[in-house]
Amino acid sequence: MQHAEQEERERRFKLALRAGVPVLLLVVLIFYTSFSKDGFVQLSLEHAMLIGGLLFITVYFIYFLLEVGIKETLIDQVSGGYTRESLIRRLKIDQPQTVAFVVINNLSTIDDNYGADSANRILHTIVTRIHHYAHQYDIEKLWVGRYSGAEFVIAVDHKNAKTKEFLRQFIQENQTIDTVEIEYLFAVINNTVNITPDKIITLLQDQIKAIETKKIDANETEVKDTTELSQLEQSIIKSLKNEQISFYFRPLLNIKKNCIDTYEIAVKLRTESGDEILPRDYLPVVNRLGLGRAYDLLVFKHTVDTALLTDSHISFSFNISPFSLRDKDFFDTIFNIVEEKDVDPNRMIFEIYERKTHHDLSSYLKTLSRIRAKGIRICIDNFGSSNASMEYMKHFKFDMIQFDRDFATQLNNPNNLSILKSMIKMSRELQIETVAKWVDKDDQKQILIDLGIDYIQGFGVAKQLSEYELIEQYNQT
Repeated sequence: MQHAEQEERERRFKLALRAGVPVLLLVVLIFYTSFSKDGFVQLSLEHAMLIGGLLFITVYFIYFLLEVGIKETLIDQVSGGYTRESLIRRLKIDQPQTVAFVVINNLSTIDDNYGADSANRILHTIVTRIHHYAHQYDIEKLWVGRYSGAEFVIAVDHKNAKTKEFLRQFIQENQTIDTVEIEYLFAVINNTVNITPDKIITLLQDQIKAIETKKIDANETEVKDTTELSQLEQSIIKSLKNEQISFYFRPLLNIKKNCIDTYEIAVKLRTESGDEILPRDYLPVVNRLGLGRAYDLLVFKHTVDTALLTDSHISFSFNISPFSLRDKDFFDTIFNIVEEKDVDPNRMIFEIYERKTHHDLSSYLKTLSRIRAKGIRICIDNFGSSNASMEYMKHFKFDMIQFDRDFATQLNNPNNLSILKSMIKMSRELQIETVAKWVDKDDQKQILIDLGIDYIQGFGVAKQLSEYELIEQYNQT
């Protein structure tokens, strides 16, 4: 038992003792004054044992009530909403039609800059105001619980658009609380009756990850149906098991050579009916189910097979999860595939993206070095969108960097343009090739060429190709 737990038990026992002794004394006093006026009761060993037994039973009973009361409390002491456990019980019992998930995306930043007390007050204010806004929309039966530190679950007993609308209004009008700016993410699903609470939460968390990945605005958040989401999950699992994937190839124009020599691969899963599932929909499910490495391996194998069917001067760039790259078995497997298929590894370009710097940076960089030593090139994707990108640049010489889309789409912003110009210059000095995506207009293209960009990709270059079109155009036979 931990020291804190032991100390807490001692504290509760002392509370029970302090409450039990006065109660017992009161009972003895009443008994004595009522029945022993004429010397009817005489104190004896038997009576002393009886009083001692009563004292023990009273104290133990009060201690038991304290234990049960603390363990089974319904209220989260910080936010004032339901605790996680009590909320799960409510979902099981009441089976609400609609459940929403709200995340305070910058809670850790608030805690760091304003202190824990301020962060706790904000959480309490949020729960209070959610109830207030729900009443404005005539939503009477509402359960709000704190699922984890920054995550809240909101359950409503009916299925309609009111839940989404009141959440939108709440978020729009509560961007600032106590002079502190709040960043929200939320997802809503319907038809949650007969769905287990754990499954409901899982589906909502998947939606939050998809929204965060695509950077969807609160006004664009859609209400999902649990039946559709469950069917989608099964389709994803089947597609991955049956290796049903579709590749689309986005051409990268080499500015110096004035030719297309690299294609970025966009991957979609394909269902049995022929429909396609977008990455923003399947990746959260794949990662949650622990299938990320299997997915990355499937993409790599398919890329190698495609490379063998196309001209040797064409390279392929595609995303690989950093978690897969940290797995020794994974990169041992891909090296074996390269050797068995006898494909030029230099035609493979791994795109990696990290939001935060990995805690074991030294070990990770050794892994990246080993990959590069085998001839596979490494590219940082979404460069400039996180501090981790620059931190890795300090310690590792990458082959390519792809700038975050905002740099190419906001060239009319002087600050944005100046930063991009300096990063291109830095990359050139480090002998790292640069890529700008989302180049759709001629004026964008010319500005980027003038800045010294190495590759551009977008509708301003050429349309993407299907796998059939690519092989037909670059087939070696």
